[in-house]
Amino acid sequence: MTVSGELPQPRTPAGVAGLRALVEHPGEAMLAFDFDGVLSPIVDDPERAFAHPAVVPALSRLAPHFRALAIVTGRPAEVVVRLGGFAGVPELAGLLVVGHYGEERWDARTGEITAPSVDPGVEEVRRGLPELLSRLGAPPGTAIEDKGRAVAVHFRRAADPAAAGALLTEPLTELASAHGLSVQPGRMVLELKPAGMHKGTALRSLVAEVGVRAVSYTGDDLGDLPAYDAVEELRSEGLDGLLVCSGSTEVTALAERADIVVDGPAGVVAFLSALAARFGS
Repeated sequence: MTVSGELPQPRTPAGVAGLRALVEHPGEAMLAFDFDGVLSPIVDDPERAFAHPAVVPALSRLAPHFRALAIVTGRPAEVVVRLGGFAGVPELAGLLVVGHYGEERWDARTGEITAPSVDPGVEEVRRGLPELLSRLGAPPGTAIEDKGRAVAVHFRRAADPAAAGALLTEPLTELASAHGLSVQPGRMVLELKPAGMHKGTALRSLVAEVGVRAVSYTGDDLGDLPAYDAVEELRSEGLDGLLVCSGSTEVTALAERADIVVDGPAGVVAFLSALAARFGS
């Protein structure tokens, strides 16, 4: 964890090399992040998941030094930009925000979002979910989040989230499969989304587009594992990479693979601030 403004020591040789590349050659590197649970806290109401108040200042301090800063999220790009407070910040004019696992792209300079057409299976699932949840007897506190290009079912507010997840996982997986979609499990949520949409593909596309020699990715949830896979693949291809986990007790799979584990969004901000201090920012 980061303490007293000090950079943490990665626990793997590959991580040591990745952090060194970020510090010594930031102009050839990209910092990439998930949003929920990384730059913003996990809360009961997804619409209240505002970025940690120190996120924009920390990213603004880092932006002049790095080739690129990117956010790769399963949320709609517009929602993340709004909750993050990223629009209209001069220092973040080059920020890359890709939503829906890479399906959407927000242009910080114009405020425009580009995206392909919505998968028709998403509309079918959107129509069928309320009746299915009613028939299953989904417990109070179960909520549908319409993400536009995907649909998520949250059960964090249920009296017994674990039981709710056990009840819902198989039927929602069957519903998704029937319409050519896949299910992405997360922290007390199941997301039904087009198959093939994942953060690994999105991250690799950004790395190729920006043309960096080093990349760091910070995640917290199961949907970030493909991005971890992508970083490890890029390492095998000669790039330097750093895996950072915004740790929690709800998901441990990333912490087990990460080079550095910090304590939630506050820990992420501390890490970014310590990194910025290396450049006198």
